[in-house]
Amino acid sequence: MYIWQQGNWPHFEWDDAVLKPKLDAVRLLQGRLLGRAESVSADSVLNAQMDALIQNAIRTSEIEGEHLDAGSVRSSVARQLGVEQAALLGKATPKSDSLVALLLEATGRPDEPLTQAKLCHWQAMLFPEGGSLIRDINVGALRGEQAMQVVSGQLDNPKVHFEAPPRKGLEQELEHFLKWFNHPPGELDALVRAGLAHLWLVTLHPFDDGNGRVTRAVTDRALAQAEGQSVRFYSLSAAIMADRQAYYDHLENAQKGELDVTPWLTWFLSTLEAALQQALSRIDRVLDKTRFWQRHASTVLSERQIKVLNRLLDTAGEEFEQGINARKYQALAKVSKPTATRDLADLLEKGCLKKLPGGGRSTRYGVGF
Repeated sequence: MYIWQQGNWPHFEWDDAVLKPKLDAVRLLQGRLLGRAESVSADSVLNAQMDALIQNAIRTSEIEGEHLDAGSVRSSVARQLGVEQAALLGKATPKSDSLVALLLEATGRPDEPLTQAKLCHWQAMLFPEGGSLIRDINVGALRGEQAMQVVSGQLDNPKVHFEAPPRKGLEQELEHFLKWFNHPPGELDALVRAGLAHLWLVTLHPFDDGNGRVTRAVTDRALAQAEGQSVRFYSLSAAIMADRQAYYDHLENAQKGELDVTPWLTWFLSTLEAALQQALSRIDRVLDKTRFWQRHASTVLSERQIKVLNRLLDTAGEEFEQGINARKYQALAKVSKPTATRDLADLLEKGCLKKLPGGGRSTRYGVGF
């Protein structure tokens, strides 16, 4: 029996005493993060916002197995936030532009009522070219009449992880959710509400495709409402992506369980706690980036060198944990190997990069803070 087949659906239950330590920990980190943001310059705040938005766009897609070009996402974020150097950061695509616009719209005016039309619009923004390459889907409209199942395994022996409520009555189910979301009970904790909204909407699975990404955008809106501000400094999707299998496992367990969703909310709050901790580290990285460019304000660099340095500064702890070598520079800057070698030597001489220990036959470099 799925959760939506329970007699008292969707009247969720949870244990406040179990959740309280997690709620206290999350609120402490929220306060620390906002305090850190208030203590830095406006440029650093913008850079932190950019970094979180880049991570959100890339990771919410990766959770669904779709890998976006980081340079395209970075360019879309910069252009839509009005950053002057946007042209140096890569070439935006319709997909990256549309996804970033969706994420900004989801949190930009968080107190606007959420409507079925808005959700359909957001789902359409995930498919700017009109649909999926894999199968025909409804774009900008609720799912079709076919049963909606989440499956894995071979075509001749699939494993059904979840089956969504039937198409008949979906509009009423969705309106019930939206009424609750727009007018939540006054005693409901705002962070608990975000976790419930995530589980409830993904359980309804209202679209043929894009349900996870739309649900995470709605969750971001709920978190923006909980914090009373639209500027985001952390990415819940990045924390989810760090343990994607656990995310799917907890959703599956919750949807096959009882209406007591304490285990799901505990996991959700733990993941939110991890996202906030990542954000604190990210703000430190943004401050490092600001100081780096202040120190090299008069250093003469080519556009491709600036592009690669920004990529290193933005993702130093993730994509380039082991530094960069000539082969990676060549791929990022789209230049020949001799040009990559010359560029790296020039950056090393100017103090923008430093040699890292080890590396075997391939010399690796890190940012020269």
